[in-house]
Amino acid sequence: MARMDIYEDARTVSRADLAGWLRQLANQLESDGRVYYGAAGTVAVADEVRCELEIERESETELSVEIEFSWTVPAPVKAAEQETEPAKDDEAVEEPTAEKKAEPTAEETPQA
Repeated sequence: MARMDIYEDARTVSRADLAGWLRQLANQLESDGRVYYGAAGTVAVADEVRCELEIERESETELSVEIEFSWTVPAPVKAAEQETEPAKDDEAVEEPTAEKKAEPTAEETPQA
């Protein structure tokens, strides 16, 4: 499957606003394990994630800090894998109920 960007937001903020955004993100992860983005988007974060912190000098006057975390989403279970094998009792032939019993044949009818 090809890489697909889901959401991206780039802006200039104060250091205090950045700290507040990081706190908000941490609170979301801690409370319900979801990251909220955009107007109404969310993504569930796995219980275990791979984390990377990268600090780079882009040029003489520019530094960057990149925080990345990633995880593998479990593959969906196919319908055939969800079905269970029938129990041995299910294979037994059902006795007809009173409503389903056929009329006795000539051999089964008592002779007078």
